[in-house]
Amino acid sequence: MRAAANVLIAPPQPGDLICVPTPGPVGKLIEIGQWAAGQSFKPYEHAMVYIGNPPSLRPRMHGWTASAYTNGVGLRPLSHAPEQLQGSLWTSGILPLSDVQRAEVVAWCLAHPAVGYSAADYFALAAARLKLNHILPPLRDYIADSGHMICSQYSTLARLAAGDNLFDRAWDGLVMPMDIAHLTLDRLAAMK
Repeated sequence: MRAAANVLIAPPQPGDLICVPTPGPVGKLIEIGQWAAGQSFKPYEHAMVYIGNPPSLRPRMHGWTASAYTNGVGLRPLSHAPEQLQGSLWTSGILPLSDVQRAEVVAWCLAHPAVGYSAADYFALAAARLKLNHILPPLRDYIADSGHMICSQYSTLARLAAGDNLFDRAWDGLVMPMDIAHLTLDRLAAMK
């Protein structure tokens, strides 16, 4: 795993997204999936939504995150202070939301606390890259029926629930952690 510098330009607020590296074999599998879907090997294999300390959850020192995971436990306490989360890329101060939108993102995450992870999304991403459009509708239907997502799909759907469409795509499932990272880094570069 390549070490990436932390990128955090503003204090995190609920609704902000975080891209992080995933260590070990799972991270390598995600990198291969991203590569098959047209991305280069990069240090961001996982995306999460920062939801702060909502009243319905026991307060944690660094707040909570929400995402899709293989074990379906989607609400997790943030393990480190945001500025100490190794290799993290935060959208804080880069991809803005209103206070109302932030509340809507958190509400969506709390309403979707146990979303399982779906490797089928990577097959769909690879099929889209290879222009195998005839298999995309059945894959989309299968993925939608399963209720599973990949982490980046979960994160962008949470923002979409608040009216923040990060990507102009016909199908919201066609997004990878590196897509969120690229968008964030491109917007950051444009701010300078």
